[in-house]
Amino acid sequence: MQETLLNTLGEMLVRFLAFLPKAIVGVVIFFVGLYVAGLLAKMVRTALERRKTDREVTILLTKLMRWLVVTITVFVALQQMGFDLSAFLVSLGVVGFTVGFALQDISKNFIAGMLLLLQQPFDLDDLIQIGEFVGTVTDINLRSTELRLLDGKMALIPNAEVYVSPIINHTRKPLRRLDLTIGVAYDTDLELARDTAIETVGRIPDVLDEPEPSVVFQDFGDSAIGIAIYCWIDVHKSDLFSVKNDVFLALNKAFARENIEIPYPIQTVLMKQ
Repeated sequence: MQETLLNTLGEMLVRFLAFLPKAIVGVVIFFVGLYVAGLLAKMVRTALERRKTDREVTILLTKLMRWLVVTITVFVALQQMGFDLSAFLVSLGVVGFTVGFALQDISKNFIAGMLLLLQQPFDLDDLIQIGEFVGTVTDINLRSTELRLLDGKMALIPNAEVYVSPIINHTRKPLRRLDLTIGVAYDTDLELARDTAIETVGRIPDVLDEPEPSVVFQDFGDSAIGIAIYCWIDVHKSDLFSVKNDVFLALNKAFARENIEIPYPIQTVLMKQ
């Protein structure tokens, strides 16, 4: 009996010594995973606080990131220590597939919302364009992005649609080019029109000196020669639409003063006898 006991203890010792390296690796993986989870959670919290996200949403996403990494770490550590998790993972996969299929739209918007919060293609109060919608960002949550459109209406766009759509951010870069096209009569002194436009636009306070205003002759229209006027403004200091209005009014007055005609559309009708 004593010999049987010694054999049993010997087998247990051999198994323990064989398991010990795996256990050490598993413990190391677990603690490294905890460190990574804390680091990623801190990065997520910093990114969300920079975007002025609601405190509740920040806490939720921070905890979600932490527990997601911890869960993955536990699975990897147990797998490394020799535990067979295949049956459990299969059952978990079936349940996850069923729930994910039932809530696929919600899941897509949730994941897209997290990616938008992390990648930060726009911030609150940015003027952006998403597809046909142009407006100021008033809220970013896990389901949708809220825009205040230029006409004052509110638009809620699902995050999944936002994520896959081209996004034009009109605020992120401060310098914006303002384009204005005007037609002048065919008998106009084009050099005078060009110099008048550049001088007039350059005197507007909100128009930048660099890059300097420019004029390009575009086309010969049915009743006028089209000229394009380009100037630059700093949208962090000036309102784009107010400056465009100022440029329009100033050019209209300057052209009238210099007797530069902006003609009505004209059609010439030829009648054969």
